Amino acid sequence: MDKYRLGDIVRMRKTHPCGSDQWEIIRVGADFKLKCLGCGRRVMLPRPKFERAVKEIVRSAGEE
Repeated sequence: MDKYRLGDIVRMRKTHPCGSDQWEIIRVGADFKLKCLGCGRRVMLPRPKFERAVKEIVRSAGEE
């Protein structure tokens, strides 16, 4: 089973220029699509780059 799921909130190692370091996963596959929780910017990262850049899972999609 995959470690990362749709809707997870992750903390990245580097902060976004807007100042936020938390991102929501909005697409999972060979590439990950992420939405910045600070400014709403959407970016796509290849899976290897994404997995190196993630510091921790802040909240899993199943938790509320």
